[in-house]
Amino acid sequence: MSKIIHRHAPIFLSFVIFAVSALTSHFVSAQSAYPTKTIRLIAPVSAGGGLDNIARAVAERLSKGLGQSVIVDNLSGGGGAIAAQTTAKAAPDGYTLMIAYVGTHGTNPAVRKLNYDAVKDFTPIGMIGATPNVLIVNNKVPAKNLAEFVAYAKKNPAKLSYGSSGPGTLTHLGMEQFKMASGIFMVHVPYRGIAPAFTDIIGGQTDAMFPTLFAAIPYIQTGRVRALAVTGQKRSPTEPNVPTFKELGYPGFDGQQWYGIAGPANLPEPIVTKINAELNKVLASPEFAEKMASEAMTVMPMTPQQFNNYIKEDIARWTKVAKDRHIEIE
Repeated sequence: MSKIIHRHAPIFLSFVIFAVSALTSHFVSAQSAYPTKTIRLIAPVSAGGGLDNIARAVAERLSKGLGQSVIVDNLSGGGGAIAAQTTAKAAPDGYTLMIAYVGTHGTNPAVRKLNYDAVKDFTPIGMIGATPNVLIVNNKVPAKNLAEFVAYAKKNPAKLSYGSSGPGTLTHLGMEQFKMASGIFMVHVPYRGIAPAFTDIIGGQTDAMFPTLFAAIPYIQTGRVRALAVTGQKRSPTEPNVPTFKELGYPGFDGQQWYGIAGPANLPEPIVTKINAELNKVLASPEFAEKMASEAMTVMPMTPQQFNNYIKEDIARWTKVAKDRHIEIE
């Protein structure tokens, strides 16, 4: 019997090699032909609003570049956790992607126990862009600039309060970072969303806030609040008269409301490369850049590796703030 097996072993081995080769060839062919059907782009918010607008603008242009429909699927809830979990559990075939943003892949991992790992469970594909955050105060606060505000806060300890869109959000962690850097104290007043927080700062119930520039622009430009400084490496073209924290002597304030595209872990490299290339073509379009500028956003084309590094750095940034300020959300 052993002789029979030995005599047929080369035939069996040849069959295995042929089968593996055929499967590999089919797999490679499927990747090179990608996409062959509709792509689902999950937006971790309800329809309407800045993130949804960005998702739809990108989806429309990616559809043309990839030659297949890219459909936005709004999955809100859990601060983006439902969308992230859905994406993480999807097949790594390139047909389920998501808009990853600072909430799902930055602040939430820093302050919450999640049912997904923001690094291990995803394949970063590319950055879309970011809008800075801005420190604003109501008109009753006498400070006209950042230095005066810090001096006023130090002379009036525990008198000032600031609003946020909720515990553990960027509007909360960003202000806590500034409190540490400047050595001032303000009472945190969390709201359920940014709209009621704006209502109260305009009405004088709170003194300061750290929203995105895009959300604050209508109130800044109509004089209902005063902008003192923005995050990021350079001034925003939308509000060029507002200085950066960096130029005012506060380095390290690079946190922004950013948006990118990610897929499930183990997404094949050819698919990642293809989507990244098409995304960066979209970002290179002057028409798209102008549209994003209307959202106070600057496009930020990146390679998948650069985007991966950005996510890790952002999580590390907010994890440090959360640890230093003892912030943990149940």
